[in-house]
Amino acid sequence: MCANLRRAARVVTQLYDEALRPSGLRVAQFTLLQALHMAPGISQKRLAGLLGVDSTTLTRTLSSLRRKGWLNAEAGSDRRELRLGITKAGLEEYKRVLPYWNAAQRRLKKQLGDANWDKISDAAIRVTAVATSREE
Repeated sequence: MCANLRRAARVVTQLYDEALRPSGLRVAQFTLLQALHMAPGISQKRLAGLLGVDSTTLTRTLSSLRRKGWLNAEAGSDRRELRLGITKAGLEEYKRVLPYWNAAQRRLKKQLGDANWDKISDAAIRVTAVATSREE
């Protein structure tokens, strides 16, 4: 199961990266802009959990967004907590790249068909929930 999921994730990431190539962004950067757009003020810890990425990888990708002026970060109510948001420039970049992302989505959905698209999406959500649960 692990090998099949990893292979599928790599190949799908390559498909999206190829579609995004003309924009100059990669999947990881776009996904962060998308998450920040959809969840303004999210904590870095919660964002890492939401995306299923380790802290080091997330920090590296966030740094590149911050350098480009697409991300702002503010201390939360607990000073150790960092609240993240997308800047106006980041939102503009997100909107600029969104058509490339949508093209990849349409291509994959067309090739899979609506029924398979829905089944795979539901299965991915379920696998994530099961794999991250602490029950045995």
